[in-house]
Amino acid sequence: MASIFKRKYTKIINGKRVKKQSQKYYTRLTDADGIKRTIPLFCDKTASQQKAAQLQKEIELARAGVVDRYKEHRKRPLTEHLKDFEKSLLARGGTAKHAKQVNSRVKRVFDECKIIFWKDIQASRVQHTISDLRKYVKTKAGLKDLGEISAQTYNFYLKAVKQFCKWMVQDGRASESPVEYLQTINVGTDRRHDRRSLEPDEIRRLLEATQASGKRFGMTGYERALLYRLAVETGLRRDELKSLTKSSFDFNDCIVTVEAGYTKNKKTAVLPLRKDTAIELQEFLSGKMPNAKAFKVPVKAAKMIKADLADAGIPYVDVAGRYADFHALRHSTGSLLAASGVHPKVMQSILRHSDINLTMSRYTHIFRGQESEAVAGLPDLSLPSKKKQKAVATGTDGREVDSDLNGSKKLTPKLTPKLTPMAYPVCNQLATDVNSLGIRPQRPDNHKPLQGETLCTESRGLSPSVIDKNKTRLAGLEPATSGSVDRRSIQLSYRRFNF
Repeated sequence: MASIFKRKYTKIINGKRVKKQSQKYYTRLTDADGIKRTIPLFCDKTASQQKAAQLQKEIELARAGVVDRYKEHRKRPLTEHLKDFEKSLLARGGTAKHAKQVNSRVKRVFDECKIIFWKDIQASRVQHTISDLRKYVKTKAGLKDLGEISAQTYNFYLKAVKQFCKWMVQDGRASESPVEYLQTINVGTDRRHDRRSLEPDEIRRLLEATQASGKRFGMTGYERALLYRLAVETGLRRDELKSLTKSSFDFNDCIVTVEAGYTKNKKTAVLPLRKDTAIELQEFLSGKMPNAKAFKVPVKAAKMIKADLADAGIPYVDVAGRYADFHALRHSTGSLLAASGVHPKVMQSILRHSDINLTMSRYTHIFRGQESEAVAGLPDLSLPSKKKQKAVATGTDGREVDSDLNGSKKLTPKLTPKLTPMAYPVCNQLATDVNSLGIRPQRPDNHKPLQGETLCTESRGLSPSVIDKNKTRLAGLEPATSGSVDRRSIQLSYRRFNF
């Protein structure tokens, strides 16, 4: 066990040398590198003994090769680590805005939790603190409380904290992340700002009303209309549109290029342009220098399009609570591509999404009437099946009819169409036409039911063409038949139907 002691020294008091000793205890240890060190401890003897024992244990572990690599990092306040974390985000290609936003979210959570050092981070405290965060906006009167943050904002804060803790582990400053097990929540249960896509007619109305309006947010009506049109046809984001210069456009190949430094995925984007749009853009930019900005996109683009939507009579928020802000133009791009029958992979390429699920689930909306058209295109299930159509065509469908003779239930519509005019109106009409032409002899009808499952053999119960072989049938009528096991012989005519 390491020994402790108090330092002794001599102090002159009133011309006399007086021996004194220090208030704190000290210990002398030889570190893992063999260097002797005198380390100050505490005024309390017991606490000093415990600290000296701890230091001695650490030295022995270091000599054995068991070194606490994170000791020095645990002593540093988290504010110092956060500065290094922000620099790391910038070094990996992130924008200054993104790095500052992530860093400020982490700092806010730690400030609310009153966390100073790494050892103070506790998952449950972080989770409860984020849940209790509130949203504030700056107004002329000061900060305005908008209530609790949404589920989406909750996830943003949690992801920022988890990203910081993961960076600490990857950078060798901590052994493990204390918030690794925390999970994000389902944003579908608390949507605050869902966007919608504009209908094609709404887009035309917006462009017409905007072009006819005056200057707003530093842009003329024509300039704003052209900006909206370009945004819908390319799916470019606000910041990407803001970065465009005259040299970004190639009017010969009808393409527009966004430099990697301004895209969200940090990759150069090359997108096609409609030929008519390219011609209009070329005329609009003809008087500008190559490095001049194509559009003076304002920071508050959402307020700009909100005012233009009002001029066009289009609601900024629909009955479902969905917003038609500037980013909704990008949603309109995906929806218009889907409605045009574009392959999903092509849509993903144009919108530049890493996950096709994002393209199809978030940026593809259904236009008014599409569901009705889809349902109307389903097969008509009220039509008979092919088997039933064949049975009706041959008269073997087996449906029963009422008989006024002997109450037989074995007489079915296939025996005689005269008894079932509603089931076989065409056949009945043709049979009547044949009778009116005098083909059938004038004798009383005999509808005697079958006897004992056998055909009637009496001459008056048979067809005239069966009795008299010299009788010829009317052209176009079906040949006479002698019947079957369960039906009489009667000459019928059928018209062909397409079901």
